[in-house]
Amino acid sequence: MGEAEQFITVQSGGHGRYEEKKSVFLGECAHVESADEAMDFVREIRKKNYDARHNCYAWSIGVVQPELHASDDGEPSGTAGKPILEVLDGSGIRNLVAVVTRYFGGTLLGTGGLVRAYTQATQAGLEACSIGIMRYGHEITVVTDYNGVGKLQYLFAQKDIPIYDADYGQQVTLRVFLPYEEKDAIVNAITEATAGKARIAIADPVYYKENKKKST
Repeated sequence: MGEAEQFITVQSGGHGRYEEKKSVFLGECAHVESADEAMDFVREIRKKNYDARHNCYAWSIGVVQPELHASDDGEPSGTAGKPILEVLDGSGIRNLVAVVTRYFGGTLLGTGGLVRAYTQATQAGLEACSIGIMRYGHEITVVTDYNGVGKLQYLFAQKDIPIYDADYGQQVTLRVFLPYEEKDAIVNAITEATAGKARIAIADPVYYKENKKKST
């Protein structure tokens, strides 16, 4: 796996609003890992907005071939769930659910008006989200003596790899995540920098949140 395996996801959800002819559309977006989590979020929004006429929704779950699902929740077929889903799918963001709540304003909007309103409300919700990159790679733990710490900090800074955790005891334990395609080269560089003295434990590959903050 390589660069193509990274994907964009929501780190924290967002809330947006769109109004047309006194009908109010509230867009809520959140990160989810499964269809069950997505439905839990839908139920949460329905409970919060119990007095609304419609709570329409869609989700995109998965990376390479995401599971796509949409619901019009009583709106005319194709006027709500589909536009929400098209915004999600077109954004390139994965593992995402969006719910758009409609409070009817007394004036019918027609098919075109509904599609526009659900699209705009979803976009407003997405724009309010905090977005991050998920990368595929390995968590590695490096145990070294104090002579090797500075060399490793310099190496990780040069490679733009944040140190997520550090424990300074009799020896120093550093935890970092390495992109899948860079793992072998960086592990070799760690070994070379510490003259083979560092102990390195490599976990199975996982998706992790990319953090570009430099090590200090």
